[in-house]
Amino acid sequence: MKTNRLFADIGFLSLTHSGEQLCGDHVEIAQNSTDQSTVIALADGLGSGVKANILSILTSKLVSTIVASDLSISEAVDAIVQTLPVSSTYGVAYSTFSVVDVKPDGKVYIIEYDNPELLLIRDGKKVALDFEERQIGGKTLRFATCQAQIGDVFLMMSDGVTHAGVGTYFDMGWQIDKIVDFIAPFCQVRYSAKMLARVLLSEVNRLYKANPKDDATVCAMRIGQRHQTNLMLGPPYNKDDEYKMMSSFFREEGKHIVCGGTTSTIVADFLKKPLVPTLDYFDKDIPPIAHIEGVDLVTEGVITVNRVLEYAKNHLESYDSYKRWSSNQDGASKIARMLFEEATDINFYVGRAINSAHQNPNLPITFNIKMHLIEQLSKYLEAMGKKVKIHYY
Repeated sequence: MKTNRLFADIGFLSLTHSGEQLCGDHVEIAQNSTDQSTVIALADGLGSGVKANILSILTSKLVSTIVASDLSISEAVDAIVQTLPVSSTYGVAYSTFSVVDVKPDGKVYIIEYDNPELLLIRDGKKVALDFEERQIGGKTLRFATCQAQIGDVFLMMSDGVTHAGVGTYFDMGWQIDKIVDFIAPFCQVRYSAKMLARVLLSEVNRLYKANPKDDATVCAMRIGQRHQTNLMLGPPYNKDDEYKMMSSFFREEGKHIVCGGTTSTIVADFLKKPLVPTLDYFDKDIPPIAHIEGVDLVTEGVITVNRVLEYAKNHLESYDSYKRWSSNQDGASKIARMLFEEATDINFYVGRAINSAHQNPNLPITFNIKMHLIEQLSKYLEAMGKKVKIHYY
């Protein structure tokens, strides 16, 4: 296995202190354009509410940008101390933080300042990390390095997680060993990072009796291997480009999804395989799928992709639709699973031809709408950490 094929699936969620509108924790993700590493920073601002929110946003953006730019952590700490506004309530500018720098070869660099310890769960057990303490700018920071493996789960959290249950379920809060006992079994299931964060934070909310006394944030990172998925939507503008488009599409490694009736017919002719439709409506609003030997999934076009777009938006926001698309057998749900949970690298092949069936004034679907769908979907997928390329024909 090539180590540069490792991929970090990242997901994070927060609970806001009861009675506050803004969360005092913030997660920021930055990319190092030089070595293609990914930097994730979780900051916890002093107190709660607006001021804590500002502190955490500034801290996470500063530290993630500086680390991703290969500048020293000393410069990051100095910049934070000099930049953060001073709290009029506490008289100090203060935000704790955790940083994880994931290299393409699986090397992981960890920096912590006053946040609960980062957890590495491997094969259902906590892996002890060898932390080294350093004094920087009068503050004590902890540093560790490890080599990630396929299936590893890293968990960063703010102290609102470890404070959960104080005075009700626990005397000293939810201790790290108890957190490990709770989350380790879920790490062995093929849950996405976002789902793991949701599971852990749901338990935090239960321990607070749905009345959080502190901001609480969980950022999960699951290490997997890169998987490519390719999706084609629509025939090319110039019919003479059909062979070129099909050849390029099927030369791509990974899974292949074909969307649209006309497109499916062209694909079937190109592969010299029959197009076999089905009549099963698993969702009354989503047309049935079809089958072509050599294609992983064949669906209807714009209506199905529009539903996938809705799922993608929800996946990044409230996550309410997860139960629906994670198990349903309609075309949109199948595409959502393949793009959101399986794929790390996604190629879109978008034909610019205008479908004559879409010229009905009651169904004004033009290429511009189709292009907008793909561009919006691409943005959401990139926000999930996917690498996306769009090819127009």
